[in-house]
Amino acid sequence: MTGAFPRIPLGQWLEAAIDFLVTHLAPATRAFSAVTESGLNLLEAGLDALPPPLVIAFVGLVAWRVTRKKGLGAFAVAGLALVWNMGLWQATMSTLALVLVATLLAVLVGIPLGIAAAMSDRARAVVMPVLDVMQTMPAFVYLIPAIPFFGLGKVAAVFATVIFAMPPAIRFTCLGIRQVPAELVECAEAFGTGRFQRLVKLELPLAAPTMLAGVNQTVMLALSMVVIAAMIGARGLGGEVWKAIQRLEMGNGFEAGIGIVIVAICLDRILQHVGKRVGS
Repeated sequence: MTGAFPRIPLGQWLEAAIDFLVTHLAPATRAFSAVTESGLNLLEAGLDALPPPLVIAFVGLVAWRVTRKKGLGAFAVAGLALVWNMGLWQATMSTLALVLVATLLAVLVGIPLGIAAAMSDRARAVVMPVLDVMQTMPAFVYLIPAIPFFGLGKVAAVFATVIFAMPPAIRFTCLGIRQVPAELVECAEAFGTGRFQRLVKLELPLAAPTMLAGVNQTVMLALSMVVIAAMIGARGLGGEVWKAIQRLEMGNGFEAGIGIVIVAICLDRILQHVGKRVGS
């Protein structure tokens, strides 16, 4: 009892719901785990097989060509060379693989949901409150359902990262489509375009810069999750930080943190300029 009212067993209900889902979704979670782990291992092995100098030069060239800024290209080369010099190259490639897979899954789920929310007021009324909960829930809470569904390891880390990073992909897709000028929509309707045709040929192209901004935010959130995800078995730079915390190795922890910052800056600047180019 809490005062005059009995305590609501919300925690027990949620635990029972998770147990029910774990039991009845076991085939689906096993299939998802197998596919995701295979893809993650394949991508990680591919990135590890590439010579670091070649990757560093390629990223520097891409940063320079996309942004038209020599300074950013030089920063990318110097930053990644520093990461290699600190002995964190393999951890960085592992982190990059996890972020890429998590972002891909978040975008594959998030963009269709964003389109549905943009096209239907009822869908939007359902999706937006869920997004509010997802974006205000502490990131550590996402580790709780990840463990019973997938156990400890990289797949559970990917699952938690996808849930944490997905909301911007949904919100920005919905926002971009709803911001298409009504005059253009009316003009397209006057020429007899159907709903699907209008979406593909008018609304999605005009919404592309906003959608890319959402993808950029998704990447940044996925990167910010790597240390938390390391607590349930993700390796990479987050794992190095978590290991340093456990062993009180402050220097190693800061080195891994600097590696995360360098990767985040390179990805953020490149994706920002890709979005600007699409919008211009």
